[in-house]
Amino acid sequence: MLSQVVYQYHEHANESEFERVIVEQHKQIFGNNTIYVDIKKRIGDSIMSIPDGYLIDLTFENEPRLYIIENELSAHDPYKHIGSQLLKFAIGYRASGRKIKEYLLEGISKQVDAISKLGKAVEKSGFRNSDALLDWLIFDKPVAAIVIIDQCSAELENVLGQLTLETDIIEFQTFTDGQSFIYKFEPFNQEVREIEEKESPKTAADQLDTIVVPAQAEGFNNVFIQENSWWSIRISASMIERIKYIAAYQVAPISAITHIAEVARINKYKDTNKYILYFKEPAQEIGPIMLGIGKGLAPQAPRYTKRTKLLSAKTLSDVF
Repeated sequence: MLSQVVYQYHEHANESEFERVIVEQHKQIFGNNTIYVDIKKRIGDSIMSIPDGYLIDLTFENEPRLYIIENELSAHDPYKHIGSQLLKFAIGYRASGRKIKEYLLEGISKQVDAISKLGKAVEKSGFRNSDALLDWLIFDKPVAAIVIIDQCSAELENVLGQLTLETDIIEFQTFTDGQSFIYKFEPFNQEVREIEEKESPKTAADQLDTIVVPAQAEGFNNVFIQENSWWSIRISASMIERIKYIAAYQVAPISAITHIAEVARINKYKDTNKYILYFKEPAQEIGPIMLGIGKGLAPQAPRYTKRTKLLSAKTLSDVF
């Protein structure tokens, strides 16, 4: 008979311990198409916060992006600690861009694979050199943030919802059997990474332009159709500017994608870190694109695809 090992939730003693684990696991958390720079330094004058790290996301070849990383414990006050840290950085990071660039170059220069990744990104994105790419990331492209926290809360969502800074949340939990540790988290840009791995050519991620949302009958009829909008959607910061269309998957008993609409604008939804999408015009009926027999295809949460792929699909296996 096989022995069973029971793992229990491990509460980190302090933020330093938590940060150490994040640094150790950063490749699993953020994936191969990223450069993680673990340089925790004060940038600029006293108004600036101290980021725990920086992430250059190269998932989208035509549009890489810079993120600041905040590793936090849920015991911290989300208003006084997490919110103020991000607000200070959002206010002052552009004025301190040269300092940030200096720290990024310093961190990248110490990682052989990071130097290689940045060089390839320059070639694929068409920038003159790495200096031009970093200048664009820092001064032209809006910076975003990733908060990695042991336990997310509605209060934290409320705080982040009031910031203009686009922020992703990664809930990272640790469990132990007393000798070893295991970790539970949803990797950064997980679905986009899965699409990139499955499809060819590998520029598939850059072509994503449609979000598919699961809809109950009441919400579909009252909101998607009558109000020409859909709200309280969690969308990763990397996809906000890429979404041009929204499609509705009506859950059982219909079990099909039946409508699509062009997106006019995307705003934060009330005081949350979620979003509301407004349509340019009433949704158009398509398909229906039926569930089919594929296992696990029915969307349980928003999923991404390409409009051209969606419109030519017969079943959901052709969409995802």
